[in-house]
Amino acid sequence: MTTTAPARERGDARRPGGVRPPAPRQPGLLRVGLARTVFEVRGFARERDAVVFVFLYPVILLAIFATVFGQDEEVLAGSGVLFPQYFLPGMVATGVMLSSFQALAVAVAVERDDGTLKRLRATPLPATGYFLGKTGQVLVTSGLQTAVLLAVAALVFDVPLPDDAGRWWTFAWVALLGTATGAVCGVAFSSLPRSGRSVTAVVTPVVLVLQFISGVFFRFDQLPSWMQQVAALFPLKWLAQGMRSVFLPDGATALEPSGSWQHGATALVLTAWLVAGLVVGVRTFRWRRRDDG
Repeated sequence: MTTTAPARERGDARRPGGVRPPAPRQPGLLRVGLARTVFEVRGFARERDAVVFVFLYPVILLAIFATVFGQDEEVLAGSGVLFPQYFLPGMVATGVMLSSFQALAVAVAVERDDGTLKRLRATPLPATGYFLGKTGQVLVTSGLQTAVLLAVAALVFDVPLPDDAGRWWTFAWVALLGTATGAVCGVAFSSLPRSGRSVTAVVTPVVLVLQFISGVFFRFDQLPSWMQQVAALFPLKWLAQGMRSVFLPDGATALEPSGSWQHGATALVLTAWLVAGLVVGVRTFRWRRRDDG
């Protein structure tokens, strides 16, 4: 006669009466995303050189342009727009691009190269949670960077900030849409470099060229028409133009080639790049190095 071992000895997890206990409840995607965001922000804060560069780069550029062109000089005679005020929107836009597109393109490529992504793929962390964490970290750092830049512009260079809710609403949707677009495109672009060592050499020229042709370093209306047309294909031009509509007076539309702020076109182009980045990112994203199977 075969005897049956007690349930405790067999490792049976059932409760008395043969009823299994309910499986532990898995955390929701939002909770996972928030937890991953906190983790990513802490990791970014430990990279002191990156923190200094991300936060100081736009401020230094604004100080350079304000000094070179003069804090009390008008961009266009009779416009009432001084050089520090005109360049501020471009610095905000380029700061968003650095915090989103460039930062993620480099970070994801490096994490793929050093095996971090491969190890994460073997954990219970869902892929969506990883990307939510990256996007959340970009939103936090971009927001803090912009706040520092606006404070310096107002306190040091006497740049007037908007005083009505409508302009701040425009600032909010342009900044959020631009940051999301930059983050998605950065993740998609991270698959292009062959290794983490080459990613900076691939990303930096792209960023510099876009800055030069998108009205960040120069008045956009003074650039050659062919350059304006090329810039209009990329999101940074529209991000900078959207920011100019926030920080410049309505009369400054005379400095725009189109004669208007083109908010509809700004939203359309940024959304198109957001969707395109998602499609390309889903199709090309890799968790392993090219030589790792």
